[in-house]
Amino acid sequence: MKLFDFRLVLTVLFTVLCGYLLWPTFQDYQNTKKVAAVVSQKKNAIKSQNKEISQDQLEKLAISIEDSLKMADPSIRDARMKRIKLGLDLQGGMRIVLEVNTAKLIEKIAQNQDDDFKAIMKEAAAQAAISDEPIVNIVVAKLKAKGIRLSRYFGTIRQEDDQIVSDLTKAADDAVSRAIEIIRNRIDQYGVSEPSIQKQGDRRILVELPGIAKEEEARQLIQGTALLEFKLLKEPEFTFNVMQRIDEVLAGKVIEDSTASDSTKADSALAAKEKAAKKDSANKQLTPEEFAKEHPFFSIALLDPQGRSAEAYVKASNKDKLMRILSRPDVQSVIPNNGEFLFGAKPATFQDGEGIYLLYFVNRNPELTGGVITNAQAQIDQNTSAAIVTMEMNADGATEWSRITGANIDKRCAIILDGVVFSAPVIRGKIPGGRSQIEGMENLDEAKLLEIVLKAGALPAPVDIIEERSVGPSLGQDSVSNGLNSMMIGYVIIAFFMMLYYRSAGNIAAAGLTLTVLFILGVLAGFKATLTLPGIAGIVLTMGMAVDANVLIYERIREELATGKTIRAAVDIGFAKANSAIIDSNLTTLITCIILYQFGSGPVQGFALTLMIGILTSLFAALIFARLIFDFMVYKGYKINLG
Repeated sequence: MKLFDFRLVLTVLFTVLCGYLLWPTFQDYQNTKKVAAVVSQKKNAIKSQNKEISQDQLEKLAISIEDSLKMADPSIRDARMKRIKLGLDLQGGMRIVLEVNTAKLIEKIAQNQDDDFKAIMKEAAAQAAISDEPIVNIVVAKLKAKGIRLSRYFGTIRQEDDQIVSDLTKAADDAVSRAIEIIRNRIDQYGVSEPSIQKQGDRRILVELPGIAKEEEARQLIQGTALLEFKLLKEPEFTFNVMQRIDEVLAGKVIEDSTASDSTKADSALAAKEKAAKKDSANKQLTPEEFAKEHPFFSIALLDPQGRSAEAYVKASNKDKLMRILSRPDVQSVIPNNGEFLFGAKPATFQDGEGIYLLYFVNRNPELTGGVITNAQAQIDQNTSAAIVTMEMNADGATEWSRITGANIDKRCAIILDGVVFSAPVIRGKIPGGRSQIEGMENLDEAKLLEIVLKAGALPAPVDIIEERSVGPSLGQDSVSNGLNSMMIGYVIIAFFMMLYYRSAGNIAAAGLTLTVLFILGVLAGFKATLTLPGIAGIVLTMGMAVDANVLIYERIREELATGKTIRAAVDIGFAKANSAIIDSNLTTLITCIILYQFGSGPVQGFALTLMIGILTSLFAALIFARLIFDFMVYKGYKINLG
């Protein structure tokens, strides 16, 4: 009976272990019902107090309340993290198809860019957008068609075209691979459970985020290139002079080319100030329409009336208009090559409910980039109670930052992320040690999002969202309900048939079926695998296949009993003779599942995973558990009815 004892211990051990692994799932189910009840009560209370609230606003409030309840109770978070992970089709979420903009990467690599190159890149980007051909091949073909050697823009003069093409292709492939890794790191730090990130074609990435609630945050997290730059602001007098000349260009006035470099800024600024002083009184008497005609730029980019800084204030509704103005060739001709205009990341203030953004004029070339950042931490500033992100730099970055700050005391340095200015503090003194901080976040959640992006690193090239789909939680709940119903119906029908056809032996098969499903779910929970709708289909199929082994064993026992053998001998021979057929059939199915999982994607993998686990657990239920029950019944002398 030693073997009998071993099988009993093994069965009890596995059952208890699976129960332990599934306990958080049960807790999460109970917590979800409680939270839903509280949220429903609060929604009804809010709706009764504010009759005019829209359904969208109500749903956003409900999500906020639900998040608050979950954050307040650590046990709710723990149970959610340890439960069986549900796929996108079962709990809702986002499905995003990204395209790595390798054209921008090629432009970044290129040297000595001229009008011909820019025209070729524009044509190549347009062609790549409607075809699957790699951007490198398109650019190379266009350059060769014009008789231009690749070494004119890429590599060195001594490199052959084939070597340059190879290097560019490798850079483009590496950019996609690095983008996948960086996006994965960001999502993992954000806390999305079991995301799916796969490469599609040469430059596309499929991202599935189950259970994501804040879709806008997810977009920012994925798309942010995390290009961090530290740039000095131009002197206020010089900035004002450039703005004055832009205004004159737009007004159609004759101007002189005096903004080519910083060397002329003092004289130009003095002249501009004199002009402004003369026009001040006249401008006060102009109507808004007349002022807009006389000063097209300053009518939408307002200066500080106190003259404390040279930043312009721009309404949110005028941002796009101003960007179009600044990109005009005649305006570009009066903007120095070493400077550029950038907007603040957030509105500096509000007027009549509309955000007012600051427009900065900064050096085009950065003093330092984010490549030197080794760590970032979101926290609350003890002095201002505002959310900030502190950064630490490596040794080289710390040395360079110390030099930069020491050489530019009392000047302003803009901290720029992905082309927008988060803050532009005044450098009060030399900063040793490589520590700095970013301000301008609305709350700690936004600061933590920025922390994740900085820690994960910068994307090698911008990524564009070319397809986005959201699966609502209600649709996911319907899928869960339908899937569970199909499992229950399948279980009842199979168990009823086995009990009807094999009598008491059918009860053993039904118990083994229950154990099989329990083990499947326990293994999924233990290995933190994801259960999808195709996965539920795999479980249902497993239930049908699980009784195959019982049928083979029972029929073999029937045959042995018909020859007059005792029940003990019939059971021993029945299991021994059926073993080879059971293992052969399940082994071939298992091999097929492995192939499906290895070469399939998404739904196919979910189906193959649960089927693989189901095959192994059904073998345990048939060969270990069922044999244990038969041996126990024979040992106790109970009658075994096989129908």
